[in-house]
Amino acid sequence: MFRFDDISGGGRVMNGSKVAAGAAAAVLAAPLMLVGAVVILGGNSAQAGTCTAPAVTVDGTATPANVAGFEGSQLRNAAVLMEDAKKLGLPVAAQVLAVQAAIGESTLRSIDYTDAAGTVNGVAVTIGILQQDDSYGPRADRLDVAKAGTGFLSRLKDVPGWESLEPTIAIHRVQRNADPQHYAKYRDAALQVVQSLSGAKVSAGECGGGAASGAGDDLPWGHGPVDVSNDLGMYTRECVDFALWRVNQAYGSTSAPFRFTNAGFRGDGQVLGNAATWLDGWEAKGWPVGTTPRAGAVVYYAPGVGGAGDQGHVAVVKAVNPDGTFLEEGYNGNLPPDDHTYYTRTVRDGTPTAFLYVPQKG
Repeated sequence: MFRFDDISGGGRVMNGSKVAAGAAAAVLAAPLMLVGAVVILGGNSAQAGTCTAPAVTVDGTATPANVAGFEGSQLRNAAVLMEDAKKLGLPVAAQVLAVQAAIGESTLRSIDYTDAAGTVNGVAVTIGILQQDDSYGPRADRLDVAKAGTGFLSRLKDVPGWESLEPTIAIHRVQRNADPQHYAKYRDAALQVVQSLSGAKVSAGECGGGAASGAGDDLPWGHGPVDVSNDLGMYTRECVDFALWRVNQAYGSTSAPFRFTNAGFRGDGQVLGNAATWLDGWEAKGWPVGTTPRAGAVVYYAPGVGGAGDQGHVAVVKAVNPDGTFLEEGYNGNLPPDDHTYYTRTVRDGTPTAFLYVPQKG
């Protein structure tokens, strides 16, 4: 669980003049709360039609010389993982996830060592292409690519709703990496490998993770200047800026003119405003509010709650965990120099003030 020692204010919005961000908040006890930008999406946004597409067959007629920087035994190992998924009757989505996980764990090599996080008294505890511990079986099995792949995929099948989870979250539910977002950066490479080895078209939409479901740090101006006015009617890289971007994504609006803006969201002439006024804005619009975390919901922290400043804080539920906690994403929830940046953290559902739900498109 992440620890945040400060929660900034609910961000700046445009209503004729900048509103100062809230004062620094007190140190938080885990589970903590952030004040950053929050976004809400409706339900689990999996690409339902593609997640269950049948597994693709490895094309044995030719082995690519190099795919996404991988070659030789690395590609042969990827092919084994793909065949494991096919033998288990799993869809192409599982093939991509297995390759994505293996790239993130070992760069597609069956290694007999690990990093410091996987050692005890200097001895490697997690080994192999998927860095598995002894709960997966004896050492020889974990170093056997086919058996390691079967072990991973068998556990993936037991993850409730794995098909609807963002790919990095689905993998994390099996691998339990310290950073749930660790595997996100390997998605494109995994897709390239699976497509090259099969000769079949495999799209980025396979098993969730599309822009509409919030694919990590995807705010278009998230690495640009801070507090510059934008087409959403917000100031850039504030918590409310990111949140309103996600709301627009949920409705397929990803470029100007955006469907929802600060000035036009409520429809009654008042701006949506800083995080502190989002609950009122939701109710004015007639959108639902509740106390249960749901994937895609906006997490609302009233001023002073959970360490939030006097402008409150909003964030987004990326996934609800089996133990009742949820993974939250947002902007502007860290101390300088890491403020006004993207973050994720695990939160216990009793901490926020409310969850703001975005109705399904249509």
